[in-house]
Amino acid sequence: MIDLALYQPDIAQNTGTLIRLAACLGTTLHVIGPAGFDMSDRNLKRAGMDYIELATVVRHVGWTDFEAYATGAGRRLVLATTRGSVPYADFAFRDGDIVLMGRESAGVPEAVHERADGRIVIPMRPEARSINMALSAGMILGEALRQTGNFPKL
Repeated sequence: MIDLALYQPDIAQNTGTLIRLAACLGTTLHVIGPAGFDMSDRNLKRAGMDYIELATVVRHVGWTDFEAYATGAGRRLVLATTRGSVPYADFAFRDGDIVLMGRESAGVPEAVHERADGRIVIPMRPEARSINMALSAGMILGEALRQTGNFPKL
């Protein structure tokens, strides 16, 4: 299965939206701390609605904890970044990949960028700055699940 990971998310509503997405698609959401908000925040709960009970959310204290988990489990890290060189739809996702989304305000530090096994980008018009992180994660996760045949069965 493809997992989704958020590196030190800043915005509770985006995290709540991705909890809902993970619940609906049956994927695990990893939240790499520290988050820029209290994980019990009412905005997180409002965005996640009643899906929080259905979601599998794994919290990691920090990058070192998450990296140890990913390495120990033999998981490939695929970083979504504006500095990526491969359009996400051209990337060959594999079962077990973890799609890593950077912090809304700052992306990820260089050490995390270098650790990634793959760096992907969403092609955009050059005059546009960025797509909302939760929308980007949804686009990329959808493509990864399509390629690996891991969408939930109807």
